Amino acid sequence: MENKFRFYNTLTRTVETVVPHEDGKIAMYTCGPTVYHFAHIGNLRSYIMEDVLEKSLRFAGYEVKRVMNITDVGHLSSDADTGEDKMLKGAKREHKTVMEIAKFYTDAFFEDCKKLNIKTPDVVEPATNCIPEFIHMIEVLLEKGYAYTAGGNVYFDTSKLKDYYVFSSQSEKELLVGVREDVEEDVNKKNKNDFVLWFTKSKFEDQALKWESPWGVGYPGWHIECSCIGIKHLGEYMDIHCGGVDNIFPHHTNEIAQSESYLGHEWCKYWFHVQHLNDKAGKMSKSKGDFLTVSLLQEKGYDPVVYRMFCLQSHYRKPLEFSYEALDNMSAAYKKLVRKIADLGDEGTVDQEQYDLYREKFQEALCSDLNTSMAITIVYDLLKADMNDKTKRELIREFDQVLSLNLAAAETDGGKDGVDEELERFVLAKIEERKAAKKEKDFAKADAIREELLEKGIVLKDTREGVVWHKA
Repeated sequence: MENKFRFYNTLTRTVETVVPHEDGKIAMYTCGPTVYHFAHIGNLRSYIMEDVLEKSLRFAGYEVKRVMNITDVGHLSSDADTGEDKMLKGAKREHKTVMEIAKFYTDAFFEDCKKLNIKTPDVVEPATNCIPEFIHMIEVLLEKGYAYTAGGNVYFDTSKLKDYYVFSSQSEKELLVGVREDVEEDVNKKNKNDFVLWFTKSKFEDQALKWESPWGVGYPGWHIECSCIGIKHLGEYMDIHCGGVDNIFPHHTNEIAQSESYLGHEWCKYWFHVQHLNDKAGKMSKSKGDFLTVSLLQEKGYDPVVYRMFCLQSHYRKPLEFSYEALDNMSAAYKKLVRKIADLGDEGTVDQEQYDLYREKFQEALCSDLNTSMAITIVYDLLKADMNDKTKRELIREFDQVLSLNLAAAETDGGKDGVDEELERFVLAKIEERKAAKKEKDFAKADAIREELLEKGIVLKDTREGVVWHKA
């Protein structure tokens, strides 16, 4: 590849150049939602940045196959194999079946993604589709001696690994062990870090979804699903695995443990994690009760793409603090940007030298640890640059394939929302009248026409391609 794509690999704790297992092709996996409730905007920050990562890789010339799971079984209210199944919790809350809950919130999640211009991954697989794959992986882990049965459940034996805490330095490992000591003790486990691969009814009598297995009627643990779905659709080698930072431990740690034990070799080389969205009270969470959704932002009058731009103006590895004041500022900046683009003409030919220069700048920003803030700055720079409007428009169309901020759509309405045909005819007639006045060097009349239109909320702009206008 001409541009070497680099981002921070959580596994090695360094910014690395991506070298895919298969030349020019990226096998990419995203941890999908647990569909027991609406996604909040903190969850969606991760999906926005993962979407930009995929689109940036494509922009840089890679072929990408992206897979996402849907967790509709097995994710407990504590990530440490304790508490109630989140899906069952949602079903009880709304007096529906687990599958009704899964369907409703899966649809809601993808509706939110659509509003935020997040591309649907190439493959989306619900966990409940893959029970045979889960059972097969567990059988192999038992045969290889990496798993054991106790109390009717099947556990992964972390003591069989040379290094279980693969994402952590030694001091962090000691801290993690201390944290795990506070977890409710499971007397079936040989080691406190072991995790469940398969629950039977000995764990929860009232579990709604159950399947036959060699170990009794039961259901899979949460961690097993991503490993199996990833291997099923991407093969034995995955290039990039994505998720929020809260997935690093124990979820992604456990995925690596079971996948590499099952496969017998390194599974995924690059791990991409997005930092939390916080408010003044701390990390956004569904457990607090009230939480911010895309629909709530819309009810308050915000365009969802303004939230997307808010996320892109910050680096994915930095915690981002949400406030309505910050979103108001972003909304004003977004409207101003769209208006500038709407003012561009579309005549003439593309200046190829300028086009190539700015495309290279934009691609380099994306390839440099996904510097989306710099990518947006390049959009502003090109609008101010000494190049014709046609070149600017073509570059913005190209860049918006990655940014997905509906910038290119500005050309279709020209900033003329709410303008009826009668007003448009009047404005065009006035523009012609002003043009004639300027030709006669009657600049006072030309200025008076501009002021007359401004009083009606119509802004004129003189460009090299002619006069453009929009509603203020």
